[in-house]
Amino acid sequence: MREKKEFTVLSFTTTTDAMAMEQYCKEQKIPGRTIPLPPAISAGCGIAFRMETEDAKRYAGALYGAPVSFESHEVFLYV
Repeated sequence: MREKKEFTVLSFTTTTDAMAMEQYCKEQKIPGRTIPLPPAISAGCGIAFRMETEDAKRYAGALYGAPVSFESHEVFLYV
């Protein structure tokens, strides 16, 4: 059985914001990727950015200082 990992998921108001965050993270070498918005999150545009929670903690300053704002952040366990 695979071990579950903790991930932080950022949701966005618009698809443009989600894609801009993906580009920003790529430029800043912040690991993560866009995913469909998990059903547990009822807000947002339908696209989210997922990263390991440890990375979210490590890069929190860069994420909150990004030129793109996110609507919310949630922590989930994924296989």
